[in-house]
Amino acid sequence: MTVSRCAGPAWRKSSYSFEGNCVEVSTDGQTVRVRDSKDPDGRRLSVTPAAWSDFLRLVRSR
Repeated sequence: MTVSRCAGPAWRKSSYSFEGNCVEVSTDGQTVRVRDSKDPDGRRLSVTPAAWSDFLRLVRSR
């Protein structure tokens, strides 16, 4: 993963990202935030770390 340089939380982007089709993730330990890298000022999804872990486990099992 890479870290975006911006004010505020550090956003990480997967090394699997290509051609601008990216999702970035940031966390403060209590909340995981997800955003579209093409629209960094747009809407963000916020979930608990447990929900994010469940999501990742499901994606990796596919």
